[in-house]
Amino acid sequence: MKDRKMKILAAVIDEYIMTGEPVGSKLIAMKPEINVSAATVRNDMAMLEQLGYLEQPHTSAGRVPTFLGYRFYIDNIMKPSSLPDEEVERLDRMLEDEGAVTEELVIQSAATALAELTKCAVVASSSSPKFSVISKVEVIPTGKRLYVILLVTSDGSIKNKACRLEFDLTDEQLEFFSNYVEENLKGISVSELSDETFSKLAEALGTYMLTLAPLMNSVRELSKDLMHEEFTIKGERNLLSCSELDKMEIVSLVEKSNELEALLSSSFSGINVMFSEESESFVIGNSSMIVSSYQKGNKPAGSLGIIGPVRLDYSKIIPYIEYFTNKISDLISDDEDIADRKEDDHE
Repeated sequence: MKDRKMKILAAVIDEYIMTGEPVGSKLIAMKPEINVSAATVRNDMAMLEQLGYLEQPHTSAGRVPTFLGYRFYIDNIMKPSSLPDEEVERLDRMLEDEGAVTEELVIQSAATALAELTKCAVVASSSSPKFSVISKVEVIPTGKRLYVILLVTSDGSIKNKACRLEFDLTDEQLEFFSNYVEENLKGISVSELSDETFSKLAEALGTYMLTLAPLMNSVRELSKDLMHEEFTIKGERNLLSCSELDKMEIVSLVEKSNELEALLSSSFSGINVMFSEESESFVIGNSSMIVSSYQKGNKPAGSLGIIGPVRLDYSKIIPYIEYFTNKISDLISDDEDIADRKEDDHE
């Protein structure tokens, strides 16, 4: 595409993002970067329509971009804006105000902040690497007949679960269980922790089986949580207030979280923009999703996605999602480094 037509396409998209109204040739011709007559602009817009980048809702109306036009604009024309230092400081404070102290809270806090900033819905997925191993299992008495099971893995994941028993455990029983799980679970890969494994461990408790089996069952449930991808969605109400999107389709998409998870996991590294017209799984018409992945150390750990109408200000929104995924990567990788150092010191 010639440079002039690219400038005209960019001008049409920028104007449509701001107004949501069909854009006419006279308006584009008045822009300083378009140094040609309205007639020339009209001819070029007609050619852009033939190429599938623009369309005309009504015969007498101006033109609006198609999803192909947005795709060309994003891939070939758009230059994402950079976040000023004061905005970065504000974003940092947003995460700090949420009190994100664990990996799960970091991701949820980032999703909440991103939904607030973009006025879109934000989806997030996270998964523990299948090669992580159990580092620690601890039983913490917290009240009468109430115990908390704490499970920590080598990749820094922390899971806990409250377990209420029908009786109080003695110090001897607690010590036996702690030693038992230390001997049989520490260093075991999360991927090896099957129901069969836990059944054998419960049976091997011997005379302690009746009293300690509920604790072992809680450990089993926590290990299952580690094997499943966690999914978060924030800001759904932002979509419901968007007049360009069908409300029933929004409800349908939110209910099909497994399809959203699949869209997130199919994203490769970097920034990816998906349009509803390009995916059968994306049931909201006239919508798009911007996805960016984050890492833990140098390994993929999950993704963030922004869902909104096709008419998004991509050059403004992309830097935000890029910042948050980079920030998540830094925060959870720092946690991993701390955990590794503690493990080394212990050894």
